[in-house]
Amino acid sequence: MSSDARLALITRPGCHLCEDAKAALDRVVAVTGDRWVEKDVTDDIELEREYGDRLPVVLLDGKEHGYWRVEEERLLRDLTTPQL
Repeated sequence: MSSDARLALITRPGCHLCEDAKAALDRVVAVTGDRWVEKDVTDDIELEREYGDRLPVVLLDGKEHGYWRVEEERLLRDLTTPQL
């Protein structure tokens, strides 16, 4: 994951939920100014093994934040709350 992107979306080609998740992340980062990167499980066997059955998966700061659906309000809150 790029060092300046706090968000990563784990996807697979042809995944309709992944397309919905991309749109949701675009809405979130339009508010926060953050960036997100996409990781395709077909390019990485370890990602496929870890997340293959529950795509899309949102990672925030390298940790799983959610899967199948983006919880936009929760993600916004977690992105904008100062880390202690």
